[in-house]
Amino acid sequence: MATNAQLAARLLRNAADFFRTIGADNPQLNSDMETNAQTYELVADWVESDPSGENPLSDAKDEED
Repeated sequence: MATNAQLAARLLRNAADFFRTIGADNPQLNSDMETNAQTYELVADWVESDPSGENPLSDAKDEED
């Protein structure tokens, strides 16, 4: 049985594939969709490698919340 982190990572990677498919079908959106895909894959890597870790890109505003 998959853990919650494994499931989340799989969903994020599937979303990245979706963005790439949209970008392939719409050349004017390709760059933005590739950026989205890379972002989702990066977060999937974080979830897999450190499921309870903190976002390294958080800014001071996030820490105040």
